[in-house]
Parts: sequence; C-alpha cells; structure tokens
Amino acid sequence: MTDHPVVDRFNRPLRDLRISVTDRCNFRCSYCMPEEIFGERYRFLAREKLLTFEEITRVATLMAAQGVSKLRLTGGEPLMRKDLEVLVGMLAKVTGIQDLAMTTNGYFLPEKAVALRDAGLKRITVSLDSLDNATFRALNGGKSDVDDVLRGIDAAVDAGFGPIKINAVVKRGVNDHTMVDLARWCKDNGHILRFIEYMDVGTRNGWRMDHVVPADEIVERVGAELPLVPLDRSYDSETALRFGFADGVGEIGVIASVTRPFCGACSRLRLSPEGQIYTCLFAIHGVDLRDPLRAGASGAELTHLIQSVWRARTDRYSELRGRVDEGEKIEMYYIGG
Repeated sequence: MTDHPVVDRFNRPLRDLRISVTDRCNFRCSYCMPEEIFGERYRFLAREKLLTFEEITRVATLMAAQGVSKLRLTGGEPLMRKDLEVLVGMLAKVTGIQDLAMTTNGYFLPEKAVALRDAGLKRITVSLDSLDNATFRALNGGKSDVDDVLRGIDAAVDAGFGPIKINAVVKRGVNDHTMVDLARWCKDNGHILRFIEYMDVGTRNGWRMDHVVPADEIVERVGAELPLVPLDRSYDSETALRFGFADGVGEIGVIASVTRPFCGACSRLRLSPEGQIYTCLFAIHGVDLRDPLRAGASGAELTHLIQSVWRARTDRYSELRGRVDEGEKIEMYYIGG
C-alpha cells in the first residue's frame, strides 16, 4: 500500500473497492430489480462484456497500490457468476488487501460457502429484509422463502464465517413491522444486523421520501423492545451508526444515507461488471477501464486514469439530495450496494 494515498477534492482517501461481478440476480427485490421491469424479456449483459477474473484482479492490484485495502464482491447476486471462488482465490493473493468480503442474498451459500472460505474470503454479509415469509416473498418478487436464506446463513456459519452481518432494507408499510423480530433473532443467533434506510438508488424503484423509516425511528422502535446504547464507529469511513444491546450481548447498526448522510468520510470506489468505475452509489456516469485494459494499456496508464478519476471526485449526493439535478442515476443491481 502507498504511504501517500490518493485523495479526492474533499481530501477523502481511496480505501475501499466494491466489485460488482454480475448484473444478474435470482431475486427481484422491489427496491432494486422490480419484477415488472426486470422480467423474462430483460436483457442482461452478455458474457463477453463482463470483465474476466484476470481483468478484475489486475484492476484490484492497481487499486491496492493506490491505497485500497478492502475489497467487497457484490452484484446483482455475486454467486450467479460461475466459479466465483476462483476469483476470490486470485483476489486473496493481492498484496495490500487486508479484508475481502462479499454481500449475497444467501440463496447459493449451501453449495458455495466452504469453497469461498477455502479460497480466502474473510467475511460474508447476507441480505435478509424480514423473517416473516409472506413479507419476505413480497419484497423479493416471490423468488425465495426465508428458509432458503436461513439455510445459506447456517452454511456460512458451518464453513467458519462469523459473525455474519445481516442487511435489511426497511420500507415503511412493507416490512417495518418485522424489525424487532429480526433484531431479536440476530441477537439470539450471534449475527450483526444492519438496518438500511430505503434509498433512492437508480430511477426504477418508485422511491418516495414517505417510504423511508428514518434511523432515529428505527432505533427508537427497536430500543423500546430491546434496549440499546450508542457505540462508536469502528473506523472513520464506517457507514453504520452502531448501537449495542444494553445487556452487552450483540449489536445492531443503521445505515442512514437519507437522514444522516456520511458522505464526508466516504472512501469507496465501485467497479461495474463491464469495467466502469463509479465514484458514488448515486452516480450518473462512470469511466471505462475495460477498453483500455483490452487495448493493452500499461499499468502506469491505468493507474493515471484511476488517480485522475478519484482526484477529481466531488460526490456528496446524500448531503445534497433534492437540491441537485439528479438525472438518470445508475441502478443498484449494476454496481452493488
């Protein structure tokens, strides 16, 4: 890792790279890939347009030399990318990478958890928006039962991952009535729950502010049943507001991008499946790395391109929400969460 990390216009260093390995997913969650848009006729990226594992690893290696120490594999559903454990093994060998994690819906973990662990994956986050099966199916487009995800979580634990983080997007009137049950289950099973305010990622999920359950309300409602105490952030750029259970056993967090933005400490760059880099989850435009990669660009040329993108970065969408011309934001399934 460089002793002098690349910083953007607000002096934010480049520390994290989120790698979306596919735009495909077997779920159709309403806040990400609603079924009415992403149905059977929707055309996803052709295989030849995706970055190869070798290309992804080269980008990660160049990023690590510029200060990136954390990688997270996302999608779509990353385990829909064939032989993902091979990529994990390649990334695990990149000098300077201290943390290699993955966010998944958990469906394929029973058959993949051991291989991922053996390949060098360090942490797993599983998306689970509710333990109530009817509510969960309504959110994922009827593509999975809760038990399918629970089997995946159990498989991850059996493979040696832990503690597992659980992500739950909270949408008012849809699943907010199940928050306490989910928090209690995570506490009882040793998992770390992260509630996520419903965000206006992309332009296809019908987002409205009145669908958002604010972080303060989430904490108040959960804390009324399971008393909570505030905790410090684990590191400066951590996205979650953390709260420990008052009995000292376990914690929850709330990712409050809408009501309590954390743009000021954001250190994340995102790589899309076809090689575009994006400097914000709410970005409108990316910068292509795939064509230079395939045209034989040198490491120095690619490094200059990456540095130029980050050094010009001024993104702080969540702080400016509603005060800027938003345009056609990139969809979450394409660059992960």
